[in-house]
Amino acid sequence: MANIGLPELIFIAAMFFIGLPVAIIVIVTLARRGSTPQPYVSAWQDQPTHPIPGDLQGQAHALAAQGRKIEAIKLVRQRTGFGLKQAKDYVDALEAGRIPLTPAPPRDDLATRVRRLKSEGRTEQAVFLVRGETGMNEPDAQAFVDQL
Repeated sequence: MANIGLPELIFIAAMFFIGLPVAIIVIVTLARRGSTPQPYVSAWQDQPTHPIPGDLQGQAHALAAQGRKIEAIKLVRQRTGFGLKQAKDYVDALEAGRIPLTPAPPRDDLATRVRRLKSEGRTEQAVFLVRGETGMNEPDAQAFVDQL
């Protein structure tokens, strides 16, 4: 039997107290990641998304499956107003079996939303909105709201 010295004991303890928890975390993370399919979001999509109507998805997918990809892209462009790259990305995602999503409608800017809240007499909520989106302290947020 070999002699186990202090360096070996430290290595064994480190593997037990550090390596084992790290391995467990990696296994749990991989298991969770695999359980929920993630929707496809292409590079042009950097905002919240919502799905396109199923009939368009079905029609575009059928055209692409028949080898009529250009017609599928044209259909998507006509029905959604997408640019060429967006429509191509969408059809490519359909062909690959991913769930393509479209960009959500643009949201009003902060000043517009604050003005709307002020006009409804909800000034305190406007201040909370400004603080939440900008990280301003309360006096600065109140001054911002008052100036609008």
